[in-house]
Amino acid sequence: MTDSYTRVAIALHWIIGVAIIMMLGMGFFMEDLPNEIKPFVYQTHKSIGLTILVLSFVRLLWRLTHKVPSLPQGMKNWEILASKLTHWGFYLAMIALPLSGWLLVSAAPPPYDYPVQWFGLFEWPTLPIERAKETAHDFSEIHEILAIGTIALLVLHVGAALKHHFIVKDDVLTRMLPCLKKCKK
Repeated sequence: MTDSYTRVAIALHWIIGVAIIMMLGMGFFMEDLPNEIKPFVYQTHKSIGLTILVLSFVRLLWRLTHKVPSLPQGMKNWEILASKLTHWGFYLAMIALPLSGWLLVSAAPPPYDYPVQWFGLFEWPTLPIERAKETAHDFSEIHEILAIGTIALLVLHVGAALKHHFIVKDDVLTRMLPCLKKCKK
């Protein structure tokens, strides 16, 4: 084990984390936006989601090939289990949530079968699945459930990090926010 995360792991953590928070906000409010901006917001949502999907595979590969810091001494068994389940739950969510969105878009029948323009640069392919209103609805439901589950994981993750920093006073948070170590000096 090691004492800190690599710069790549830290960068991927924060890039994906900020993108997920943006996506959750967009996802819950974009249906209520004025029609003039909806297409732009939906395309941006899809582009960011697909970017999260790709970066999550990179992050998972990095995680499987690089050592992570050991957990702090004195953690209870249930805390260790909760930590591991939360982290692996995030990996599942970071892949399943954008994948369910991609499946939703791929299943959308006419007239809702808009092509995904990845940040306006190229058309992202759809998955070869049945285009049917019922199928799209099912993937929409799955996408929403995964979003709610991701919010629960996010609350748990942030709460645990803050507990470690302010109550336990160990280095869990500073390993992912190295600027906090420098600020303390």
